[in-house]
Amino acid sequence: MKLSIYAFARSVVYGFMKPIYRMEVIGRENIPKEGGVLLCTNHIHNFDPPIVGITAPRPIHFMAKDELFSVPALGKLLPHLNAFPVKRGMSDREALRKGLAILKEGKVLGLFPEGTRSKTGELGKGLAGAGFFALRTDADVVPCAIIGPYKAFSRLKVVYGKPIDMAELRQKKVSAEEATEIIMAEIGELINKHR
Repeated sequence: MKLSIYAFARSVVYGFMKPIYRMEVIGRENIPKEGGVLLCTNHIHNFDPPIVGITAPRPIHFMAKDELFSVPALGKLLPHLNAFPVKRGMSDREALRKGLAILKEGKVLGLFPEGTRSKTGELGKGLAGAGFFALRTDADVVPCAIIGPYKAFSRLKVVYGKPIDMAELRQKKVSAEEATEIIMAEIGELINKHR
């Protein structure tokens, strides 16, 4: 069987990261083995997407900022790594449609609800996009916390929490903002518990 570019990149990144960071992965079993999963993670470093990519048990489709697709070579590689563009600072309907399709196809959509890296390392406010995807699909919503610092030979924790029960929120038709707040609170709890 031919090795996919995603699988090859995953093994290369793992080989590169493992000696540098003492990675501790907690709760990998909390990611359902099948069906749509919305994986929501805090964002503290540029290495967050590859770190989640090599520690999660399933391939992840990430939204990536549109500008990255204009970078020579990287722009051509990103689609092979299951990344798709999103225009920041506006409602990107094409990206929203793509994200919904990924979840409805039973795949894993990875999101950084804060929309950008935290400059302080503290958890910021989440954008409504996470709540939108959580409420519009039946996907399991799994919170994830990356706990740094990203320093050579230091411990780096990746914690996957239990899926958040969204059934009642979907029934009550809460707003996307409210759903995002609940997701962010769960990520915050993981950070506080495992820091």
